[in-house]
Amino acid sequence: MDDIQFKKSYSSLINPNYTVPPVGANTQKTNAADQSNSEFGQLFRKSIEQQQQLTFSKHALQRMDSRNIQVSQQLVSQINGAVEKAKSKGIKDALILNGQTAFIVNVPSSTVVTTMSGQEMTDNVFTNIDGAVIL
Repeated sequence: MDDIQFKKSYSSLINPNYTVPPVGANTQKTNAADQSNSEFGQLFRKSIEQQQQLTFSKHALQRMDSRNIQVSQQLVSQINGAVEKAKSKGIKDALILNGQTAFIVNVPSSTVVTTMSGQEMTDNVFTNIDGAVIL
């Protein structure tokens, strides 16, 4: 008898004629300009911009170092553009080819997963991709 617990159903205590006020009925309306200039709006925009920046995984950085693959700021910009194109087509994992270098990129997170130089691409099969972008 000690193990039994009785719980009260609070929904049975609510009057069936109770009405819920519409959402936003008591809130003050602010214009869009005030919202975009608020501190929250600025932080939100900064967060979105950071999410859209290309990042390199630890594995990709190790591969770039061991395979002596040089990445310039211009190339990063080109890969960013390719990621945006892939995103607009609904691609999740993309092969991005730049001359003699291949980058496997997880498009939703804008993260380069691995890189490969031209010598390693010969007779190689790329798996787990659903699209390719050639720079």
